[in-house]
Amino acid sequence: MVQQYLDHSLEILTSPRSNFKGGSKEAGIISLFGYQSVHDLREGWPLLTTKEMATNYMIHETIWFLRGMTNIKYLEDNGVGVTWRPDAFQHNLPEMIKEGIFPAGIKKYSLEWDVALKEYGKKIREDRDGFAEKWGETGPIYGEQWRKWKYFDKRQGKIVEIDQLKNMIEGLKKKPTGKKHIVSAWNPGDVPNMSLPPCHVLYQATGNENGELELQLFQRSCDQFLGVPFNKASYALLTQIIANETGMIPKTFIHTFGDSHFYASIGERTEWYRKNFEEIKGMIKKTANMGKSFAHVPSYLDIVEWINKHAPSDGNEEKYDHVTAILEQLSRDPKPLPKLTIAKKTFDELTINDFIIEGYNPHPAIRRKMCV
Repeated sequence: MVQQYLDHSLEILTSPRSNFKGGSKEAGIISLFGYQSVHDLREGWPLLTTKEMATNYMIHETIWFLRGMTNIKYLEDNGVGVTWRPDAFQHNLPEMIKEGIFPAGIKKYSLEWDVALKEYGKKIREDRDGFAEKWGETGPIYGEQWRKWKYFDKRQGKIVEIDQLKNMIEGLKKKPTGKKHIVSAWNPGDVPNMSLPPCHVLYQATGNENGELELQLFQRSCDQFLGVPFNKASYALLTQIIANETGMIPKTFIHTFGDSHFYASIGERTEWYRKNFEEIKGMIKKTANMGKSFAHVPSYLDIVEWINKHAPSDGNEEKYDHVTAILEQLSRDPKPLPKLTIAKKTFDELTINDFIIEGYNPHPAIRRKMCV
């Protein structure tokens, strides 16, 4: 699994189809459209080992989705608020400014932005005067779409809710080999009201006559450094949860990608990447093809050093540079996959204590900030 992730990362950085383009978050991206990886879950849990992953974060987030929740209070209370805090903050900031909670003119990605984010998380946790209920919502994102998809039923003349995940599980019990077991997070009518339109858009599950379960995810937007490693592990985890409840054996997780990308920092540094993309691309490609055979070819860490020497730096922009982060990972060798055991409970009864991870011995963490 880890080597597949590294191979995909190299493809993004070196493919003739990859390109530099302005992203939607005031940060340029190095992007590749279209890719697929296949993971045999019988070989282990596909958790990245070339950097340490915060497993509690992804497990709590999955529980949050499974319970149909959209308010970040649960995440903040469990010490994992950082995953959705920036999006929730940005989503609620205009109205909070009107209420005088935060001052106008906070520039995204600035030091003032970082301070305000921390203050926002603190206010959610303290929850004075119902602050979390009013300002902690992320909009009708994943949990609501999975568990409470709403539509207007013309025959009944009213709004009806659909529990897509429950329907998937019941459907798999009745017809394991069916092709209609689908959960979608992309509800066009709700997308404008979401703090972040769904990146992992849709998943489909099916079984075979041997009682083995396969699940495929289509992800439209793929933050390769921060998001994708979480998505791989969490959807493999979800496959195991569904398999447990349907009495099946988790076999395969297939990850299908739309736009896979690395954020190339912000401000002057992202403009530098735009101008130097082809040169950097050539250096990485040369190292990938020849690095282990020729001593004079720069290593991935040499390329990191070259970028840091030549790229603009203001002490903040580097925090959003995911290119140097993935190059550091490419210099590391994958380690054996861990094993994940999940208690056999119904999916909406699971707690963090029902997940046991064994044999996880990753390389040290590599810290970068999320672009929002």
